[in-house]
Amino acid sequence: MKSYGQYCPIARASEVFAERWTPLIVRNIFLGCETFSAIQAGAPGIPRSLLRQRLSLLEQIGAVARDAKAHGRGSRYLLTEAGRDLWDVCDALGRWGTRWLEAAPWHLDPYIVLWSFTQGAQTERLPQGHVTVQLDFIDQPLKNRHFWLVLDRGDIELCVSDPGFSPDLIVSAETEAFVRWYMGQLSWSAVLRAGRVSIDGPRGLARAFPAWSDRSRYAPLEAAMAAQRRRQVREKA
Repeated sequence: MKSYGQYCPIARASEVFAERWTPLIVRNIFLGCETFSAIQAGAPGIPRSLLRQRLSLLEQIGAVARDAKAHGRGSRYLLTEAGRDLWDVCDALGRWGTRWLEAAPWHLDPYIVLWSFTQGAQTERLPQGHVTVQLDFIDQPLKNRHFWLVLDRGDIELCVSDPGFSPDLIVSAETEAFVRWYMGQLSWSAVLRAGRVSIDGPRGLARAFPAWSDRSRYAPLEAAMAAQRRRQVREKA
């Protein structure tokens, strides 16, 4: 770990927090990703060796505790009191980013939104039985265009390859519209009315779909900031 060589607590904390991927690792563990593979799934692109290094550092400084799984091989990663305080820093950074930074086109990754959708899924809102949802992002390159959500007895799994089940729902969407809906900047009814998202399947299942998961934890602030920007545009017109 590189050091600033300063006693200042901002400098000392930045030696940990400002390392690439560390805030996302802390975020993923906070969201309930307890295994190495689950943490990695929410940070696509991180090399396995680097993830091991970051987890080792977080364990070394006492922000993460590693326990043996109750069943099977491997370890569980949990935030300690220090780790939960570090999450508060991540959360503050998220609120700052919501207020002051616009999401650019290259930030609108459908995989990450669907991964977040599965993390925020509420068991009591999910349909009973086995349900498969096919999601087609019509403006994406072919390799990033199709995803599937497979629901079974309260569990929800994101698949990047065809799971082999006939879809009960098919969602076709412009990436930006779907992502900005999840962020909280657009309503589901607005993207449907605009034809930027369509959903085919049984009416009750289709109507319930957007409520299966909580949207981004920053959605209320995103909605307020979007409304503020619209007012500013109108005032300048």
